[in-house]
Amino acid sequence: MAAPPKKAFPLRLDPALYGAIERSAATDLRSVNAQVECLLREALAKRGVKLADPVRAKRGRPPKEGEA
Repeated sequence: MAAPPKKAFPLRLDPALYGAIERSAATDLRSVNAQVECLLREALAKRGVKLADPVRAKRGRPPKEGEA
Protein backbone atom coordinates (compact mmCIF):
# COMPACT_ATOMS: atom_id res chain seq x y z
CA MET A 1 0.00 0.00 0.00
CA ALA A 2 1.54 3.31 -1.07
CA ALA A 3 1.52 6.40 1.09
CA PRO A 4 -1.15 8.94 0.16
CA PRO A 5 0.01 11.65 -2.24
CA LYS A 6 1.33 14.85 -0.72
CA LYS A 7 0.18 18.33 -1.61
CA ALA A 8 2.78 20.13 -3.74
CA PHE A 9 2.98 23.91 -3.85
CA PRO A 10 5.62 26.53 -4.64
CA LEU A 11 7.32 28.18 -1.69
CA ARG A 12 9.51 31.25 -1.93
CA LEU A 13 12.10 31.62 0.83
CA ASP A 14 14.83 34.08 1.63
CA PRO A 15 18.12 32.49 0.53
CA ALA A 16 19.57 32.82 4.04
CA LEU A 17 16.55 31.01 5.54
CA TYR A 18 16.83 28.26 2.93
CA GLY A 19 20.53 27.89 3.73
CA ALA A 20 19.78 27.53 7.44
CA ILE A 21 17.13 24.90 6.75
CA GLU A 22 19.51 23.09 4.41
CA ARG A 23 22.24 22.96 7.10
CA SER A 24 19.73 21.80 9.72
CA ALA A 25 18.46 19.10 7.36
CA ALA A 26 21.99 17.85 6.72
CA THR A 27 22.61 17.65 10.46
CA ASP A 28 19.44 15.59 10.91
CA LEU A 29 20.13 13.45 7.80
CA ARG A 30 16.92 14.64 6.12
CA SER A 31 16.04 16.25 2.83
CA VAL A 32 15.21 19.95 2.88
CA ASN A 33 11.58 19.06 2.11
CA ALA A 34 11.40 16.61 5.03
CA GLN A 35 13.06 19.17 7.32
CA VAL A 36 10.53 21.86 6.39
CA GLU A 37 7.69 19.43 7.08
CA CYS A 38 9.23 18.45 10.42
CA LEU A 39 9.74 22.09 11.44
CA LEU A 40 6.15 22.95 10.51
CA ARG A 41 4.82 20.01 12.53
CA GLU A 42 6.94 21.07 15.54
CA ALA A 43 5.73 24.68 15.27
CA LEU A 44 2.09 23.60 15.05
CA ALA A 45 2.48 21.23 18.01
CA LYS A 46 4.02 24.06 20.04
CA ARG A 47 0.90 26.14 19.28
CA GLY A 48 -1.35 23.29 20.39
CA VAL A 49 -2.52 22.25 16.92
CA LYS A 50 -3.04 18.50 16.86
CA LEU A 51 -2.25 16.58 13.70
CA ALA A 52 -2.55 12.93 12.88
CA ASP A 53 0.77 11.12 12.67
CA PRO A 54 2.11 11.11 9.13
CA VAL A 55 1.46 7.98 7.07
CA ARG A 56 4.82 6.49 6.23
CA ALA A 57 5.39 4.35 3.18
CA LYS A 58 6.12 0.72 3.95
CA ARG A 59 9.75 -0.14 3.40
CA GLY A 60 11.45 -3.37 2.56
CA ARG A 61 10.64 -6.30 0.38
CA PRO A 62 6.96 -7.12 -0.08
CA PRO A 63 5.79 -10.44 1.37
CA LYS A 64 5.80 -13.51 -0.85
CA GLU A 65 2.54 -14.94 -2.14
CA GLY A 66 0.69 -16.67 0.69
CA GLU A 67 2.49 -14.73 3.45
CA ALA A 68 0.92 -11.91 5.38
